[in-house]
Amino acid sequence: MAESIFPADFLWGGALAANQAEGAYLEGGKGLTTVDMIPHGKDRLAVKLGQEKRFALRDDEFYPSHQAIDFYHRYKEDIALMAEMGFTVLRTSIAWSRIFPNGDEQQPNAQGIAFYRDVFNECKKHGIEPLVTLCHFDVPMHLVREYGSWRNRKMVEFFAHYARTCFEAFDGLVKYWLTFNEINILLHSPFSGAGLVFEKDDNQEQVKYQAAHHELIASAWATKIAHEVNPANQVGCMLAGGNFYPWSCKPQDVWAALEKDRENLFFIDVQARGAYPSYTRRLFKEKGIAIAMEPGDAEILKNTVDFVSFSYYASRCASAEMNEQNTNAANIVKSLKNPHIQASEWGWGIDPLGLRITMNMMYDRYQKPLFLVENGLGAKDEINAQGEINDDYRISYLREHISAMAEAIEDGIPVMGYTSWGCIDLVSASTGEMSKRYGFVYVDRDDRGNGTLARTRKKSFWWYKKVIASNGADLE
Repeated sequence: MAESIFPADFLWGGALAANQAEGAYLEGGKGLTTVDMIPHGKDRLAVKLGQEKRFALRDDEFYPSHQAIDFYHRYKEDIALMAEMGFTVLRTSIAWSRIFPNGDEQQPNAQGIAFYRDVFNECKKHGIEPLVTLCHFDVPMHLVREYGSWRNRKMVEFFAHYARTCFEAFDGLVKYWLTFNEINILLHSPFSGAGLVFEKDDNQEQVKYQAAHHELIASAWATKIAHEVNPANQVGCMLAGGNFYPWSCKPQDVWAALEKDRENLFFIDVQARGAYPSYTRRLFKEKGIAIAMEPGDAEILKNTVDFVSFSYYASRCASAEMNEQNTNAANIVKSLKNPHIQASEWGWGIDPLGLRITMNMMYDRYQKPLFLVENGLGAKDEINAQGEINDDYRISYLREHISAMAEAIEDGIPVMGYTSWGCIDLVSASTGEMSKRYGFVYVDRDDRGNGTLARTRKKSFWWYKKVIASNGADLE
């Protein structure tokens, strides 16, 4: 076996999100969140995009988040499975509405605090470091109805209070924090990304970028608070990553790809560098955007993150002629189909070298440690007659991407850790399906919510256990 090139303290584990795993959507004093309003089926996309107001639940629809995989009641069993694989880190999120059911209270919900203390203590018992996202695609619905969510400046104050409450309540249990999950998704899926719903006369670009400003201020403020509460706290930002390749060497295509990259990297440019990048002046002028800033905002933004975390599933392609007809609708971030790579069952391009390219670009740009906090293959898994799930396609995908990450480390990039997405099967954020599975552990539940919720180890479970035990040296 080759010698590991991963650092000795490299963190190996998996990732999940409260809204896709916990269920128990009204238990323990929890309030409704944006994700609780997003149905499975034909209306899902319109609601996610903020085009259809969904402020009340309907009897004729199925909402996957309401029960999800019941991690709320089964976390001890699930964390034990992760420990069996050898996890040294578990990325999860706190549901804001478990701590503040409405989002704007002064006093937190004691049951919510107690639940997450129990989860983090369970992790610690097994030698697993929690990596915790404060806002992973869930905004309390009260804040959406009463304030218009992140279009409203008051959200900064509510989020800062929520963040401080978490940093203080879980001090000594959690030292790795992320502020907003895939913050750039706000531009592509405004309701699921940031609780935004559009009115008829809105300049949607203005609304989105003003909301982005409020999130960026809130993130910087939270970073400052985290360091005040405990200087050992490390705070990261989180990007939905993946470079755009030019469709051809035509200069217009190269420029289109650069613009698309900037659109996604804009948020991280602010969070990692501490100021708005110079290219936004022209961008805002051409889109008719005037960002309302308050005195002191520029100073707050200087509280930059300690590390840059990101998800990577696929690279993307851009051309000057991109339009609704020729872009791949499989993912919320639009892309032309790359003929040089294969695609998953859901049309996502499989491009391990693209991960190395993305990591090199990001480290060149930010010079901060990187943390790959989402990566994985959504696929349909079949149980054979022996009760086994032989997911060799998932093992192959992960092997190639871990190898590419190893190459990036050889390139000189400091990488803190790796948490594969959906380490236990959970509800897909994009489609609301259970059949789009990512996990090392199979959960008996279908797209309509039927099943026993029983957990079964897949072939990839044993493979990943071996990867971790060898610190990434044994990928066979």
